[in-house]
Amino acid sequence: MKRKPDFERLEKVLRLEGEPDVVPFYEHLVDEEIVHAVLKLPRREETLDQQIEEKIRFYKGLGYDYVPMEINWPFPRKNFVSGPDSAPLPRAERTWVDQMHGTIETWEDFHAYPWPDSSADYSWPVERLSRAVQEPMKVIGHAAGGVLENTMWLMGAKPFIRSLYTQRDLVEAVFEKVGSSLVEAFGQISDVEGVGAICLGDDMGLRTGTMIPPALLRKYVFPWHRKLCRVVHSRDLPFILHACGNLTQVMDDLVDFVGIDAKHSYEDAIMPVSEVKERWGDRIAVLGGVDVDVLTRKDPETTAQYVRRLMGTCLAGGGWALGSGNSIPNYVNLERYLAMLRVGERIGRYPV
Repeated sequence: MKRKPDFERLEKVLRLEGEPDVVPFYEHLVDEEIVHAVLKLPRREETLDQQIEEKIRFYKGLGYDYVPMEINWPFPRKNFVSGPDSAPLPRAERTWVDQMHGTIETWEDFHAYPWPDSSADYSWPVERLSRAVQEPMKVIGHAAGGVLENTMWLMGAKPFIRSLYTQRDLVEAVFEKVGSSLVEAFGQISDVEGVGAICLGDDMGLRTGTMIPPALLRKYVFPWHRKLCRVVHSRDLPFILHACGNLTQVMDDLVDFVGIDAKHSYEDAIMPVSEVKERWGDRIAVLGGVDVDVLTRKDPETTAQYVRRLMGTCLAGGGWALGSGNSIPNYVNLERYLAMLRVGERIGRYPV
């Protein structure tokens, strides 16, 4: 892309400070198979320094104003399932969480679990990346799983839901451990020089509504989100929430109680991002929104037409960044992804 990266452009969007020069690009995550394909690199075992060098080349070359670094919290789990990967750019195998079983299902499991202590260092990968990223780009620290996600991953979805009604005290204890660890981690990451924003990934919804009743989100999840947001804001950094699913019932909680600055992850079958911007765009920044189904199954020209229509409704006034509705996984077609960015490069200029 011809544009020169400049984090002030994205920051202007995140802080709702009007229209930047061009619409920023934003992605929560891009799978390494996509990164390697764009950079024309072979599949290989890599050191962290090699990964960092590739990240910077990729995000700078495609016109992003930042480089993300995902932090994997020390919550080891044993409830994984794996199988063959049929994506166009496949990895050795695809792994996901076994939702029928958990690592922590009983109080005995809880007490035996190796919970992180206060000496845990969460910030060192972000520091390594930040030292390599040159101004005016900055780093966005990403949490690999949030308060609800980590609790459900540790307990397994089925045991978690059952425990909400049979051993609520155990669920509360896991929330406490997870939430307090994330608060410590966010404090460390927010203190790293060169970090421009912090993103919490915490999926809370299905297509039809929230994963657990809104009242339980308000009791167990949003107070921790509020604490995380305050930690980030105390360093004068924007707080981005990446959360999948239908969160219409709790959007006002996220905006007014939690205090998020920006929201990412949208799906046309739930609510097109243009409608999201119309309803909440005067209170928070709206990031991405190009439906992943379009990027996966439509041809490049149809994708380009879709992106042009979307930009026609979302560009005006700023407060929006162009990107996918979720992320760029390895099953997204590479040409459709690049078509999205090319349209943004051509017509995403202000004033509209």
